[in-house]
Amino acid sequence: MERQTRLLCATALAFGACTTLAVAQEADSAIDQVTPVTDEMLRNPPDGDWLMWRRTYDGWGYSPLDQINKENVGDLQLAWAWSMTPGRTQETPLAHDGIVYIQNSDHVIQALDGATGDLIWEYFYELPDDVDPRGMRNKAIYEDKLIVATRDAHLIALDTKTGQLIWDKQVANYEHGWGYTSGPIVANGVIVQGMTSCSNAQPGGCFFTGHDPDTGEELWRFHTIARGDTPEGNSWNGVPLESRFGASAWIPGTYDVEQNLVFAGVGQPYPWNLEIAGLIPPSSDPDVTNDALYTNATLALDPTNGELQWYFQHLPTDSLDLDYVYERILVDLPVDGETRQQSVTVGKTGIVESIDRTNGEWLWHVETAPQDVVLSIDPETGEKEINPDVIPVIGESVFHCPADPGAKAWQAAAYSPRTETLYLPTVEFCSNTTVNPLDPGQIYTGGGLQTYSRVPVPDSDGNIGQVRAINLADHSETWQYRQRPPITSSTLPTAGGVVFVGSLDRKFMAFDDETGEKLWESGKLSNSLESFPISYEADGKQYVAITANFASGLGRLASLTPEVKLPANDPITLYVFALPD
Repeated sequence: MERQTRLLCATALAFGACTTLAVAQEADSAIDQVTPVTDEMLRNPPDGDWLMWRRTYDGWGYSPLDQINKENVGDLQLAWAWSMTPGRTQETPLAHDGIVYIQNSDHVIQALDGATGDLIWEYFYELPDDVDPRGMRNKAIYEDKLIVATRDAHLIALDTKTGQLIWDKQVANYEHGWGYTSGPIVANGVIVQGMTSCSNAQPGGCFFTGHDPDTGEELWRFHTIARGDTPEGNSWNGVPLESRFGASAWIPGTYDVEQNLVFAGVGQPYPWNLEIAGLIPPSSDPDVTNDALYTNATLALDPTNGELQWYFQHLPTDSLDLDYVYERILVDLPVDGETRQQSVTVGKTGIVESIDRTNGEWLWHVETAPQDVVLSIDPETGEKEINPDVIPVIGESVFHCPADPGAKAWQAAAYSPRTETLYLPTVEFCSNTTVNPLDPGQIYTGGGLQTYSRVPVPDSDGNIGQVRAINLADHSETWQYRQRPPITSSTLPTAGGVVFVGSLDRKFMAFDDETGEKLWESGKLSNSLESFPISYEADGKQYVAITANFASGLGRLASLTPEVKLPANDPITLYVFALPD
């Protein structure tokens, strides 16, 4: 019945008769039990729920469920699977009161029974024909609404029980290049959303917006490219605002309830090449710098009004596409004998970095995967010395590690309070990079005008993928797992002492969180695992879910492991595992 309903609607869509349709299934007792998600619930979610991208405001990506543990994880088996529509996606399912919510690549949004995998409802959001239908990384749940960002720069809210549209807000004009790749976070009753696709000759780069959850109305806007006659505004080497590009806000933030601050990352400048971007040579004016704020920075934003409280720039004048846009993990741990409120992040360099989240003060760093971009880091200020030999020059080639996909990319690290450890997915590889010259008079505003020839790390053991366990209390590496295929999913630690992660070769794995011993491995699934695994509870039972897909980022490293064969027809499947009854 469910499949028939879907096919009928798909047929209607082809004739323009079903453009925005919620498909209500037969009454389902599971959906009847769904409760509104309150602010208190977001602050302290039920153990069995996964209500936001990394489950909790602090960004830990940790599940407090322990029904699946070190002793029994070896018995894990497939509980159910759900075929998703074809296309690129980095889906994070959400789970609330036993219901799983997913967004397909083509923006079909569905509610599934978390215990059985049965379809409860689905909503068809019709993208314009000229918009690339790629899936998003995350959604948000607040009150009775599932809040979804779209590739054509809309925010929409659906009723969590019925899938009916509550409101639809266009935030920017997709015809000018704007669009979303990640969804929002709801902080202090405000939807906070970052904008992406910030080239296409749109002056002034990207921005964050705050929205009213009842209507979608925009409440504030913060621009991620600094402007005005201030030290921050004068950080673009004298380049006029209309020629400043980039600073995408393409990963959701985290939220400190006590400070009422959202901590979010910002991407690199466009074009990547500093010569083409006008950022070198540096200006002779002492009041003008070429730092290009707020690219590659951590921003501390008040979600109520969008005001910037402080920032810390991790990598000024980035010329190698080495974003520092990723998750900010909030922990309170000792530094030099004093407990500090920290924001921990890892950029594409693979360097773990911590700053004080009350004021942006630099605290410490730990290097992980091989890199030769940063020669040194000032232990007092965090200022980085960049290797001049790896800065690309037009018409020449340079060798550097890592290459553009990064030693650590959008695949989020996760933190376990059990072990005070960060579980970090990394890859080791390098690149010979060449800058393609511009034609006379040509203006270029995008990113990839550089050609990357990706190669293994010199004298490596051939193991491109790793999971690293970094203790955030003493900054030591407690264990490391290495394998040839790249690690391509985020990590998921649980209270059962297990860390889950997926890889390019279609395998989902579980490790002992203290020793790194592999405890379980799935058979080969339908495709590479390039997504965000979650754990949730339905009918008193713990489940672990992950989406199998391909070509969503680190899949580009498949050329380094030609022996890893992947399907050509790009099947996308949500897999859900549990212990046998």
